[in-house]
Amino acid sequence: MRNDLSELDEIRVARDPVAQFAAWYGRARAEVKPLPHAVALATATRGGRPSLRMVLLQRFDAHGFVFYTNYRSRKGRELTLNARASLLFYWGGLERQVRVEGRIVKVSRRESDEYFATRPRGSQLSAWASSQSEAIAGRSALERRFEDLARKYPDRVPRPPYWGGYRLVPEAIEFWQGREDRLHDRVLYRRRANGRWQILRLAP
Repeated sequence: MRNDLSELDEIRVARDPVAQFAAWYGRARAEVKPLPHAVALATATRGGRPSLRMVLLQRFDAHGFVFYTNYRSRKGRELTLNARASLLFYWGGLERQVRVEGRIVKVSRRESDEYFATRPRGSQLSAWASSQSEAIAGRSALERRFEDLARKYPDRVPRPPYWGGYRLVPEAIEFWQGREDRLHDRVLYRRRANGRWQILRLAP
């Protein structure tokens, strides 16, 4: 498999899109600063009204791409009603994009607990303090809530029951490589009904 800045070839790419993503992500982690794991997450209401925001990829494997958030946030509410989403990674310095589309499932409580325990204490407290996406009286109210929680949990901070992980189970993954004269390379992996991946080259 070849992975350089100048070529994305449907013949030479990995047969498994997760392996292809791992190769590109490894390079992004080595060369893209800051936040190579930042990714745009698109969700939509049941009626199809879209919204978009940045989240952080925490891990990925053959089962999907995992991120964490407040289940009561706007994205959480939308995913409850419409469990389909899209991720877009953009690494401008490498002239690369990866788009992932699929269905969303929650990770297990154990996975959420284990990840939450690794977060800095301040981030743990903020997960309790913030009613994400809700209107608040002002920053001072948020800071007071944070201070109250710091006193309530002087040692271990438990995971809020409304905070945890989602996994996007991919049905399509597209790799985009910038090329001269806007003759960009685009390779799409599309999951067939039998679970195998079809590989297609798309026109730029």
